[in-house]
Amino acid sequence: MAEPKIKKIKSTVKMKEILADYFRELDEASRTGSKPIAWCTSVGPAELLHSLGFLVHYPENHGALLGATRESVEYIPKANAIGYSPDICSYLTSDVGACLAGKTPLRAAYNMEGVPKPSVLVYNTNQCRDVEDWFQYYARNWGVPIVGVHTPRGLTEVDEPLIDNIAGQIENLVEPLEKIAGTKFSAERFSEVVGLSRRTTDLWWEVLSCAAKVPSPITFFDGTVHMAPAVVLRGKSVANEYYETLLEELHDDIEHNKAAVEGEQIRLYWDGMPIWGKLRDLAMFFISQKTNVVASTYCNSWVFKAFDAADPFRSMARAYTELFICRSDYYKEDYITNLIKEFQCDGILFHDARTCPNNSNNRYGMPERMINDRGIPAVVIYGDLCDLRCYSEEQSRLSMEAFLEQIRQGK
Repeated sequence: MAEPKIKKIKSTVKMKEILADYFRELDEASRTGSKPIAWCTSVGPAELLHSLGFLVHYPENHGALLGATRESVEYIPKANAIGYSPDICSYLTSDVGACLAGKTPLRAAYNMEGVPKPSVLVYNTNQCRDVEDWFQYYARNWGVPIVGVHTPRGLTEVDEPLIDNIAGQIENLVEPLEKIAGTKFSAERFSEVVGLSRRTTDLWWEVLSCAAKVPSPITFFDGTVHMAPAVVLRGKSVANEYYETLLEELHDDIEHNKAAVEGEQIRLYWDGMPIWGKLRDLAMFFISQKTNVVASTYCNSWVFKAFDAADPFRSMARAYTELFICRSDYYKEDYITNLIKEFQCDGILFHDARTCPNNSNNRYGMPERMINDRGIPAVVIYGDLCDLRCYSEEQSRLSMEAFLEQIRQGK
């Protein structure tokens, strides 16, 4: 039997070029001090930082790179040795451990001296408390100023008093950030950047929506790669130019019926974090099963439809508070059900990531409710975003094979 092949996306070449440019600019600024650098959580106030002239580095992106290159297992114990629990975010422990070791995959990938040195650390706790603790490590050890936004969790509704609060917190960042950047805040520039991010959001959602076609020209595993510009370059026109190129290719694939999974028979929804060190292996497994994971919670995390250039502070507050991860299970179950219908999915695969409880939505009975109350087949696999010691390939494969057979029989 021939080994399954992953469909090539030609636009990947362009994406690699713009990411290399992004990292080269960060590296030069880090070495020369030519521009201020802000570290920012992945769904933090990046638009405000760009408007003030900061270059922005995302440590979660670095954590994902450590996971994808399978270097995390080497570095996590170093963070554990200085008191960071093996049960907390493995992005955090991978990144801190790599810092302690003086190592980074950015050297091999982009010939960088190391991770770019920050002028300021900026977080938003909309994802979890770990991001604040993570940045506090560098604030303490490097003497770097730290500022942040504190967002509540478990929200069914996002009301106006809450938006007032979050918008006020973001506005309060302006004065300290002006001092660090050495520039004055420009409302016009801020509005422009928010407008660019809204365009990124619209284009990225259009990319993801291509997977609603049957057969789909793209997979969840492709999405975890091609979301990079939406993560690290939103607020920049280059991200929008890239997604316009990618969309042209995907629309052509749809027109010519080019499937990401040849002979696609089953369509799944993935809830939870990627298993970064196993993306290719999992992609190959599903191709061999004629199954396409066509939609996910994770890739949608960079769709911010609330962005509005005419009301930048409040729209940013709403966009970064309406996140799936901030919401209650009532909201989440409706959200997933609607996407399953839109993308014509046959079932849900929940990934229980050991060190990421905030992105593991199976722990409070959701899979059982989706099965019993909504009639949607579901399975849980156990692993982690970075720590591959938490992942059993054999156990996961057996669970997934049994689940896919159940779906086939149901059809």
